[in-house]
Amino acid sequence: MSAGESSGSVVRRMLLGSHLRRLREARGITREAAGYSIRASESKISRMELGRVSFKTRDVEDLLTLYGITDEAERTSLVSLAKEANVAGWWHSYSDVLPSWFPTYVGLEGAAHLIRVYEVQFVHGLLQTEAYAHAVVARGMKGASVADIDRRVALRLERQKYLVSENAPEFHIVLDEAALRRPYGDREVMRGQLQHLIEVSERPNVRLQVMPFSFGGHSGESGAFTILSFPESDLSDVVYLEQLTSALYLDKREDVTQYEGALKQLQQDSPGPSESRDLLRGLLQLS
Repeated sequence: MSAGESSGSVVRRMLLGSHLRRLREARGITREAAGYSIRASESKISRMELGRVSFKTRDVEDLLTLYGITDEAERTSLVSLAKEANVAGWWHSYSDVLPSWFPTYVGLEGAAHLIRVYEVQFVHGLLQTEAYAHAVVARGMKGASVADIDRRVALRLERQKYLVSENAPEFHIVLDEAALRRPYGDREVMRGQLQHLIEVSERPNVRLQVMPFSFGGHSGESGAFTILSFPESDLSDVVYLEQLTSALYLDKREDVTQYEGALKQLQQDSPGPSESRDLLRGLLQLS
């Protein structure tokens, strides 16, 4: 199964969840009542409507009955969507070395047509060289076996294929200068990473900017974040915030708007792509 096909299963879950939410709200039924009808909690209904969990065919059928959907063609269409949404993604085989919240992100990333990022701690995973990725993963997985570290790196390299694929997304990133100066690996690893950034920044679908130290305080004060946008008009943008033991996925319009504003300000305040490449070349000469 290709990355595109498996990422589609995540999008199908989100589409189905969104559809079920609209049907429930149209009937004025609470999440609690919906959960009771399928022997589940209110939070389970919430997770289903956000596309965060897989769907049992029986649950979908029971919810459709509760929501008054009797048309056989509509029921069949939505039940089929539920079955398609349960197909495991290509990253499923890496679940043994992934934190529990990350597979959802990998699926969303692979389905997005626009990925907007602010990164401060290290170079974003989609732009890391293998050597740099190995240094980052080894630092983050202290005590892990060499095999587990290698598998996590392999997943990161697999994700990167999407960025250069036929259906590659637009990738707009603002990298804080701190991410470029903080060493991961030895001098050669960092030089290789800087060179790679210079090269990848020239791809037509990549817009890379560097927020320099010299600018001072800026709108990225809350830390790193990612905004994912999808080609399907039914899907809202999602803001991804990674934490130490979990992750947040924000899709409320007011939340997304705030992060979009912060990123737009970062882009305006940072040197443009060409000047940022010059900054990268300067750092490469100093390294």
